[in-house]
Amino acid sequence: MADKRMTAAEVVGELRDGMTIGVGGWGSRRKPMALVRELLRSPVRDLTVVSYGGPDVGLLCAAGKVAKVVFAFVSLDSIALEPHFRNAKQAGEVDTLELDEGMFLLGLQAAAWRVPFLPTRVGLGSDVVERQPEIRMVTSPYDDGEELAAMPALKLDVALIHQNRADASGNAQFLGPDLYFDDLMVQAADRAFVSCERVVDTADLLKEGSHHTLRISRLWIDGVVETPNGAHFTSCVPDYDRDEAFQRDYAKAAASPETWAEFKAAWLDVSEDDYQRKVAGLGR
Repeated sequence: MADKRMTAAEVVGELRDGMTIGVGGWGSRRKPMALVRELLRSPVRDLTVVSYGGPDVGLLCAAGKVAKVVFAFVSLDSIALEPHFRNAKQAGEVDTLELDEGMFLLGLQAAAWRVPFLPTRVGLGSDVVERQPEIRMVTSPYDDGEELAAMPALKLDVALIHQNRADASGNAQFLGPDLYFDDLMVQAADRAFVSCERVVDTADLLKEGSHHTLRISRLWIDGVVETPNGAHFTSCVPDYDRDEAFQRDYAKAAASPETWAEFKAAWLDVSEDDYQRKVAGLGR
């Protein structure tokens, strides 16, 4: 099996302006934050970001990297609304396609199955359908002729996800309570990259969890990045919980351009090694 290990910088070096990027995880849980931070340090911009959104969306919006966000929600979980995304949306700095969680799931599924859309009743009678022309209707070809929403495939150029463990060839494992649809995210993408807390031998994956935790296949993965603490400040259970104190500092940085610039200079305009050293020094 091929050795697909890469650095975060090498992954981001594969990205280009204007791409559609899917980011795995859910809210402020198991986000590929080391890859997101590396993207922040790059010149890449004008991205369409597709995400069950959390600080991945907020950081990229605050840094001016985003042209459009396709989302079911953008939340920090313990802080209900992601303030950096809210600032960008209210200022009209990003276009958006806002979806019901179920519609978002169907969009990923359609892309994974390589079909243009999936029909659904989800969203009918709501502004998700009525006020967003990207969501079109379709008539059932069967006798009932029912009008359904046609959820378009959420086709991705690249997917970025984070898992607890992986082997060098790209088989990856989650050990927490939920996969958060990362398997659909990578299947919906032309190329996919996984970061992980630790790269282990393939045989050791089943020592950490059962077969049902091995849901990311090497067949879908183009690169593996070993990044201990790589989901910080989001959670990566059971390896670590969300850093609530850091998240509060991050949220407060949305108060003004000055507070954002201060946070960015302290935590984002540094190398990943320096970032991790500073996190370790917090003593929390």
